[in-house]
Amino acid sequence: MVRTIRFHELGGPEVLRYEDLPVRSPGSGEVRMRVDAFGLNRAEVNFRRGTYIEDPVLPAGLGYEASGEILEVGPDVPRWAVGDAVSVVPAFSQNDYPIYAEEAIVPAAALVGRPEGMDAVTGAAIWMPYVTVYGALQEVVRVRPGDHVVITAATNSVGMAAIQVVRHLGAIPIATTRTAAKHDALREAGAAVVIATDEQDLTEAILAATGGRGAEVAFDAVAGPQVEQLARAMAPNGTIIVHGNLSGQPTPFPGNRFGPVWMRRYTLFEITKDPAELRRAEHFVRAGLEAGTFAPVIDRVFDFDDIVAAHTYVDSDERRLGKPVVRVRRARSGP
Repeated sequence: MVRTIRFHELGGPEVLRYEDLPVRSPGSGEVRMRVDAFGLNRAEVNFRRGTYIEDPVLPAGLGYEASGEILEVGPDVPRWAVGDAVSVVPAFSQNDYPIYAEEAIVPAAALVGRPEGMDAVTGAAIWMPYVTVYGALQEVVRVRPGDHVVITAATNSVGMAAIQVVRHLGAIPIATTRTAAKHDALREAGAAVVIATDEQDLTEAILAATGGRGAEVAFDAVAGPQVEQLARAMAPNGTIIVHGNLSGQPTPFPGNRFGPVWMRRYTLFEITKDPAELRRAEHFVRAGLEAGTFAPVIDRVFDFDDIVAAHTYVDSDERRLGKPVVRVRRARSGP
């Protein structure tokens, strides 16, 4: 029996509960792993609420990204062995493979090797943000040196990774955040320009930052009506990649009032469910780590026993920069 976090009804963080549940043996293409840490995402908050892209099957577990050690390998798993240190990337339904637990069954296709010397907390924080950005800026479009790339909601883990990836590619990151409170932190993180959208006109600020030409790419986590402001600030044939909907509002498609702009909806699953693209993403992230240009930003680390506080934090305005992570601590056995 292992401690597992589930919910039996939709709602706020208070619906999360701890349960002792058995873990089955892995089937074909699966492994059983010890979970040492897992990352926290808004996708899990929305899943708990019933506002995600798929509905939870109650009682439901949670989780998309984790790190730990393989304890058992099922049939037809050629790459992995017991004892391997691995990380899990989102490539499955939370209904099928929840990972908020001391141990979890996961598909082998969703595993990447944890770099030697990397601790479990970092291993749980790194892959989802960088793979998300890689897919958008290298598989969907090819960001080129000198391109201006607008990164909206830049203070979250994907936004922080995007700043580093854009600089790694020789391009120019323009970060947006709601207020100027995090201006200095984003500049220190590598943003060439920071725009406070509650205090500045987004279109005018982008045009000013790009010498009037406009941005070649916008990597947008906010969506909603703001896309029209982005469309006005794009270079000819620029691309708006919408990968989130933090606004919670309908997203219009820019019409004939705007210049020639491409607009593309994008999700991480496009990369993680394609073995060839995931392999390329893994190599890209490892290269950035080895070069020292990628350094995952950890926001806060919560204990496994504090999941209600952790989910409350993820959904609050108190968040700082980067990825919140939960560390799984186990009771010591014996004397």
